[in-house]
Amino acid sequence: MIVAPATVSLNKGGSQTFTATVNGTMDQNVFWEIAEATPKSGDSTHGFISNGGAYVAPTTVPSPPNITIKAVSGADPTKSGTAAVTLQAGPATSVSITAGSSQVPTFGSTQFIATVTGNLNTAVSWQVNGVTGGGPQSGAISTTGLFKAPNSVPVLASGNNDGQTSEVVVTAISQADNTAMDSVLVTIVPPQQNAQGASSPLGVSGGNAKDSSMVSGQKLCCGGTLGALVSRGSNLYILSNNHAIAMSDSGTVGDPIVQPGLIDNNCATPPTVATLSQFFNMETGPAPKIDAALALINSGAVETTGTILQLGGTASNPPTNGPPHGGSGVAPTVGRTVAKSGRSTGLTCSAIFATQTNVSVQYQKGCGTGSTFNVSFTNQVDVTNNGFSAEGDSGSLIVTQDTADPVALLYAGSGSDTVGNPISDVLNGLADPANPQSKPAIVGDNSLNGHTVAACNLPGPQSATAARLAVQRTAASPEAVQRALTVRDAHLAQLMAYPEMQAVGVGASYDNSLEPAILLFVTKEQPRSNLPAQIVGIRTRIVEGDLFSQRGAVTAAESATLEETVAPPQLVYPISDAEVGRAKIVHAAHAEEWMKKAGVQGVGIGSSADAPGEAALVIFLLRGVPHDPIPPVIDGLRTRVRESSRFRAGFGDAPAKRGCSMPAKRNTQPVASESQPRP
Repeated sequence: MIVAPATVSLNKGGSQTFTATVNGTMDQNVFWEIAEATPKSGDSTHGFISNGGAYVAPTTVPSPPNITIKAVSGADPTKSGTAAVTLQAGPATSVSITAGSSQVPTFGSTQFIATVTGNLNTAVSWQVNGVTGGGPQSGAISTTGLFKAPNSVPVLASGNNDGQTSEVVVTAISQADNTAMDSVLVTIVPPQQNAQGASSPLGVSGGNAKDSSMVSGQKLCCGGTLGALVSRGSNLYILSNNHAIAMSDSGTVGDPIVQPGLIDNNCATPPTVATLSQFFNMETGPAPKIDAALALINSGAVETTGTILQLGGTASNPPTNGPPHGGSGVAPTVGRTVAKSGRSTGLTCSAIFATQTNVSVQYQKGCGTGSTFNVSFTNQVDVTNNGFSAEGDSGSLIVTQDTADPVALLYAGSGSDTVGNPISDVLNGLADPANPQSKPAIVGDNSLNGHTVAACNLPGPQSATAARLAVQRTAASPEAVQRALTVRDAHLAQLMAYPEMQAVGVGASYDNSLEPAILLFVTKEQPRSNLPAQIVGIRTRIVEGDLFSQRGAVTAAESATLEETVAPPQLVYPISDAEVGRAKIVHAAHAEEWMKKAGVQGVGIGSSADAPGEAALVIFLLRGVPHDPIPPVIDGLRTRVRESSRFRAGFGDAPAKRGCSMPAKRNTQPVASESQPRP
């Protein structure tokens, strides 16, 4: 294993983020440790390290001043790597953060205070994760040190521990000497992880009381989300995942279901709120496969109106609780905005990226140990992730933002995608075995049109959702640009003959960022001709605008300038029923074929980012695995490439805790404002 940087010198109070490369495995998840510290997550003498590899140095230099950062492979604990940190006193000016809380609830705030010594200028600048003032996904901080937590817990989207939640680093930097600083790790804690007491709402931490294991003398414990309340006959049940409350087919009817999950109760057994009653066997059950289970509620243990934490329709900060729209839910559509309340990231908002998705998902029999097996699912719902969910959110009910109608049951994902079973398949698959006509129904709001999930309209969630749905403009390589230019020039006359065409340029494809595209600059809202989706193997990308400043052939640089005058691209666009129908034909003909190819872990129907309004066959690739070339078009339908880490149900299950003690963080003194809502 290689840890980078291998050596680093830091001033007291400084910070450094480390990365690890685990050789010989695709699983890049690691546990970060400080070899000299007790516990290994850090102490006030040696500093602290987050599960994302962010190391925060202590405010005084220890003796000796040498710190060993260690990364241990999550897949194979015998593999590890180290980096050496040398601490130094640094400048005469010293900064110390002397107030604030190291744990802040989502939508909450805390006041940090920095003390500067050794300099008459005591002003400091504040950063979150290295960004002055912070941002919507990591939290914002004012010039006076007031930290406002994000609406959901930050999630690592790539590299080590992909899909896990992570702390943020708050730093105060002397304005007189920018080498003098102090940093603290701040954990964002959603209320969904707390013990809820009697009449618990749902969308909260929970799990099977037996979901633990012993590995090398350490007790590991797991948990997920108790998603929603359903009724069947005269009984009320908690709806969650098989792997969250029935331990991936290993549970037994009658097992106690607890709240919170063991993971949030230091591995001790919490109060029982329900009894495992039924689960769909993923290994032997018939198609369509689902990852779902029911638990009969204990009297008085669960709120019986179906209330889900922070899902209310009343505008408030922090959000109010509320039920979903009761009944059987609605069918998913590409581009529809959705929300969920889950154990790890709390209340989050995003949009459906793809439907009709075939995926292969990996499961593990035990909590952090045991054999793995793969399950092939069809007709799944894919939601763009980038913080929408993380490990521990499995079992959450995904609902529409505008009506709170159930759409899917969240069960798996990767760093870029969240996957759910369609709610119709879930309810059908959990029919009463003794009476198959008796199917569960979602308990909730029985009004005609449901209610909005008001939290998604707050400034914080709106900003986070916008970030999830934005496409970063990229530049194609010079070689790729030249290939596209050669093809463009050979077909320029016929392209300019289209009545809506203003200019033809070159750039990068948004459907496959590794490929170039011929850019077709067309008049906005003018009827579109049958523009080609590819020309001699080069993708085309349609850019709509009013009157562009140039006509005819334009260079790559000129193309980029023209693009700056139009609305930025989006990750997902709505598509018509006709486009969905066209895509279904291609999907039915080719999905099974592509699922057998190396490196492919999913095939679904989504929207093209190169041609807004057109459908695309979305091919989900496994990052780092060789694969066949992806053609730009299959049977006349554009293709779209989505590369990520492996789809894992373990992604939606809280990570196995190494031992039962909560990781220690550097604590500062809490202040009265720490639980105040974000304005």
